[in-house]
Amino acid sequence: MSGINIIHGRMAPLDQANVDTDQIIPKQFLTGVTRAGYGKHLFHDWRYLDTQEQVLNPEFSLNKPEYQGANILLTRENFGCGSSREHAPWSLADYGFTAIIATSFADIFYGNCINNQILPIAISQSETDALFRELANDSQLSVSIDLPSQVLSAGDLSISFDIAEQHKNNLLKGLDAIGQTLESEEKILAYEQSRPAWL
Repeated sequence: MSGINIIHGRMAPLDQANVDTDQIIPKQFLTGVTRAGYGKHLFHDWRYLDTQEQVLNPEFSLNKPEYQGANILLTRENFGCGSSREHAPWSLADYGFTAIIATSFADIFYGNCINNQILPIAISQSETDALFRELANDSQLSVSIDLPSQVLSAGDLSISFDIAEQHKNNLLKGLDAIGQTLESEEKILAYEQSRPAWL
């Protein structure tokens, strides 16, 4: 993984709270063993009017022409609740999202985003409302997210966000949990070599 530094792009709105992982990627599509190919099933029950995925729902925000190509998802509180399936961030990444902005996230989903190089940004309710207003006024709103500085800029808004140092480090360096462990490989080997052979 190459890592995240600064993200430039546009937002797509999903103005709903408590979006669970079964809405993000329904269980009938959890059939693959790789991370690719899930984007077409993202938000399946909202994006499509038929089970064969041939008729798009024109009322669903991600299907609207003005939000095509958006790489940042703007949503509400408790995003990613429900089951712990890692396919949820896989489908978001495969669709093209590199960051998700919400009032709050489910804990396991948040960690899965970090492991899959998606930047989850939790901000206040008032800041979320302000972003929705900006996006309603300009669907082509340009957004910049500076991870090292932890600042999100959109229109006239400049919003600081918090992120744990280890999560920030993993995103900057393109590490998942295994990669994070391997950063200490020399210390791990030294410890193993210092243990008595019978252990």
